[in-house]
Amino acid sequence: MRILLGVIHILVCAALIAVVMMQKRKSGGFTGAFGGGGTQADMSGTWQRMSGLTKVTACLMAAFMVISIIQVLVR
Repeated sequence: MRILLGVIHILVCAALIAVVMMQKRKSGGFTGAFGGGGTQADMSGTWQRMSGLTKVTACLMAAFMVISIIQVLVR
């Protein structure tokens, strides 16, 4: 079980790195990197306005965190 989780974790890590490297660079600096500068009205429907790569990045990040927690609990 631990070996399988380790292999899956490595594959998710590699996929996450690849997806992040494929994304366009935004020129927002720290404000754009951390989501600042938007108002509450701008935040409605954020998931629909995200690009496909951003959605894949968010899903892979969530999978990475869940697998990391599971690995800690299995040991």
